[in-house]
Amino acid sequence: MTELFIGRDRELDVLTELYDSGRAELFVLYGRRRVGKTELLQQFCSGRRAVYFLAAQVRDRDNLRAFRETLRDALDDPLAGTVEFTDWSSALSFASERAGDERLVIVLDEFPYMCEANKGLPSLLQQFWDQRGKRSNLMIVLCGSQVSFMEREVLAERSPLFGRRTGQRRLEPLLPQESIAFYPNWSVEDRLIAYGILGGMPAYLRRFDDSRSVGENVMRELLRPEGYLFDEVQFLLRTELNNPTTYNSILAAVAGGAERMGDIALTVGVDSTTAGKYLHVLRELGLVRREIPLTDPDPLRSRRGRYRIADRFVAFHFRHLQPNLSLIQAGRGNRVYEQHVLPDLPRLFDEARREFILAHLAREAADLIEDEVVEVGRHPGVFIRAIGRTSSGGCVAAIVVPDPVPDLSVLEEELHELRAAFEDSITKLVYGIADRADAPLEVERVPENELI
Repeated sequence: MTELFIGRDRELDVLTELYDSGRAELFVLYGRRRVGKTELLQQFCSGRRAVYFLAAQVRDRDNLRAFRETLRDALDDPLAGTVEFTDWSSALSFASERAGDERLVIVLDEFPYMCEANKGLPSLLQQFWDQRGKRSNLMIVLCGSQVSFMEREVLAERSPLFGRRTGQRRLEPLLPQESIAFYPNWSVEDRLIAYGILGGMPAYLRRFDDSRSVGENVMRELLRPEGYLFDEVQFLLRTELNNPTTYNSILAAVAGGAERMGDIALTVGVDSTTAGKYLHVLRELGLVRREIPLTDPDPLRSRRGRYRIADRFVAFHFRHLQPNLSLIQAGRGNRVYEQHVLPDLPRLFDEARREFILAHLAREAADLIEDEVVEVGRHPGVFIRAIGRTSSGGCVAAIVVPDPVPDLSVLEEELHELRAAFEDSITKLVYGIADRADAPLEVERVPENELI
């Protein structure tokens, strides 16, 4: 099981740019637990003059003492170990003094825990920044896993820290191409299936061991109560939500195929207004998204929007774990795998392939079509599985040829519908799966005078 640091080149570049800016920096990094914030910050701090402090859910005084010890060890400064900090303002002022004329990075990880123990911490930090911090050589990074807290109490206008930050980043899961780099010993197909199950969360991806089969990993990590990922989704929901019961039902309904607001409300047993409020929260957390077809002429007023689970592992949990908890608790995970997961692997592969195609459309297709792709989305065709809108108003049709190949008149009909929506401006790209893990997609532009 590899322990290499994978991906995050862009994020590291941004942090390095701030480090080299020559001025004080107050950067906010947040994102769901397991998304790789700690690994990113530790990678960034490596080789630099830095104090990385991971807060605990303890009293404020205990965190202050732990910070003092961390400061002493990081700076190799015996004096730091003799100081008794009265509050965080004095602690950061001391760090500012020790920084002197050199850049010093201060990472306060799990910042919400610190605020939980000291409700006035954002105000104290604001006072320190205004009076001293913004003229120091410090680069302070506030990091947190409670997305709602970080957006509400640190980034929002009501926060004492509003207007003080010099940058922020919500860390998202790894891109599909980055995710499959965790498994050098697997075939491309197995890598895509693993992505179809786990998505792009680094901590989840690291749990799968490519010296075992995909099925063995699923059995080991998900389909037994002792598995690392068995209760992960419920832990996530309990972290972010005070009462996750109805949210569980909403997510289960969407994972089960209810895509429209009315269908979701009916499945859960609530009215549409109530369902809408819960879905809004889930969208804010990045667990659910509402997709409107790019062919819709009026997307702002569209009633064609459909809800989908935005996280692949959350979708897998509510499709396969949640409905079979009793069997798994009884030690029958093998039965769950054979009867429910194994038959679903082709669909998981197909969904993963489409995620790779969407990522290619958004980031790389411009080089092939010589036009920028400004928006991408799924498409429900037999051949055309995704589409993109270009800056010139045209359409890129991502084609996957089914096996066996159906009548090509089906493709002609799908293209006809797109031409009606995009005024005949259609560029066709055919996608296949290659044997190369570093470039798993084969992409070919179809000449205008050819169908495929």
